[in-house]
Amino acid sequence: MPQSDYSFLKLPRNLQDLQILRDNLEIYTSDYTVQVLVGYCLVYVFMQTFMIPGTVFMSLLAGALFGVIKGMALVVSTATAGASSCFFLSKLIGRPLIFSLWPDKLIFFQDQVARRKDGLLNYMLFLRLTPTLPNTFINVASPIVDVPYHIFFLATFIGLIPAAYVTVRAGIALGELKSLGDLYDFSSMATLFLIGVLSVTPTLISKKKV
Repeated sequence: MPQSDYSFLKLPRNLQDLQILRDNLEIYTSDYTVQVLVGYCLVYVFMQTFMIPGTVFMSLLAGALFGVIKGMALVVSTATAGASSCFFLSKLIGRPLIFSLWPDKLIFFQDQVARRKDGLLNYMLFLRLTPTLPNTFINVASPIVDVPYHIFFLATFIGLIPAAYVTVRAGIALGELKSLGDLYDFSSMATLFLIGVLSVTPTLISKKKV
């Protein structure tokens, strides 16, 4: 990449920035696929780990550059890796931060986790599939309230699929988006709900068998 092209390599903060980044990266994606993939993964994981806003733009970019299937695999895997990094970082140093930022949410979350030990995977899936609690808060608070990592990992990996599908699919038609609100039209919300139900159904069936 010539030095003159470095100016467009910045985290997108709006759809205009994202379109500029997409237009320039498309040139390199076909010839330098591995380098673009590695760079994308590092940036996404870094943003998730340190709670930097803007991952929705990165999800849109995945759809624009790699299509629905590859884009979804990329977003779900990097988002889960980033959330896991945030989980372990919070386990080491996050307790003072979360007590100062979200004391009320933490008390609520701790109470809910304690009451739902037997069906904790169901509850964590529910949180990932709905806007009940922010994903950033879930990443930071889970180790503090003793959510086991394997439960956190499964709920994150499965629960992120519906939203990833909606944003990655929207990224294919990036030029038609006027605002982020356009992501969640009736069709998208219906798709999100359907995939969410399909994602949580195996867990519900296994619980009934028990």
